[in-house]
Amino acid sequence: MTKPSIVFMGTPEFAAFCLTRLIERDFNVIGVVTVADKPAGRGQQIQESAVKKVARDNNIKILQPLSLKDEIFLHELSSWKADLFVVIAFRMLPELVWNMPPLRCINLHASILPQFRGAAPINHAIIAGEKETGVTTFFIEHEIDKGKILLQDRTEIGENETAGELHDRLMLLGAELVCKTLDGIFQGALKSKAQEDFVTVNLKHAPKIFKEACKINWNQHAQTVHDFVRGLSPYPAAWTVLLLPQMKTVKIFKTQKTEQRISDNYGEIVLDKNKMYVQCLDFALEIIELQVEGKSRVSALDFVHGQRGELKMA
Repeated sequence: MTKPSIVFMGTPEFAAFCLTRLIERDFNVIGVVTVADKPAGRGQQIQESAVKKVARDNNIKILQPLSLKDEIFLHELSSWKADLFVVIAFRMLPELVWNMPPLRCINLHASILPQFRGAAPINHAIIAGEKETGVTTFFIEHEIDKGKILLQDRTEIGENETAGELHDRLMLLGAELVCKTLDGIFQGALKSKAQEDFVTVNLKHAPKIFKEACKINWNQHAQTVHDFVRGLSPYPAAWTVLLLPQMKTVKIFKTQKTEQRISDNYGEIVLDKNKMYVQCLDFALEIIELQVEGKSRVSALDFVHGQRGELKMA
């Protein structure tokens, strides 16, 4: 009996890991759709997406359309006659695409929907101080991240866990959930449920994050600032401005909460026993890792050892 055929759509490592897992589990992935190759890095070398590399290594057909409404692309995609599409960390699909396969089109989202719909669910969950998150598979429909839910899996968020660390754990969790979802769909044993049927209080959203929104406001409780820093680490990274003695942007990657006050003024920096503290509204935060613009990421210890003169917020 021929296995149902799948077209996989995605771009970054988060998606590529799932594609690899589908191949390892012997799902019938007949083609991949991903972004076009583009120059990246200082040398502007042409780079392939992580998903394309996996597809190429496994001799899977690849489409890289500039437009998802391009007639040539749509004709080629339709000619593959896939039973189902799997979409992870890709672009918004036109109805012409997501409505094409007979078994429909499923998406993996890195949150417990309907909470944290949007482009940056991992970051926003940590910034919001959530203790739990997870992954959700659902059918793609007209509105973004609002289709009927298939399966969900949950996990706790560590007190000091960064967005990068949580990303890697959800990547593993998500790949297994997609496999479980496909098994359920192909066996006809999986029922979907409308998101409106899930009881939610204070619905939170996860829009794309821009650099200007990553500036640290030290006039907040230390817990709030701590969550903000780890929710943006390692990318796009929370930042502040110091006088060193020139004005420099400094990215903060890791902090540690304390239960001490080091000053009556929020934003004041104190160096004590080779450690670096910044006063917040209530308690001080210890700075663990940072990066001054134009320099490498370092520990606060190395930064303090190399620093001469008084440190001040700009």
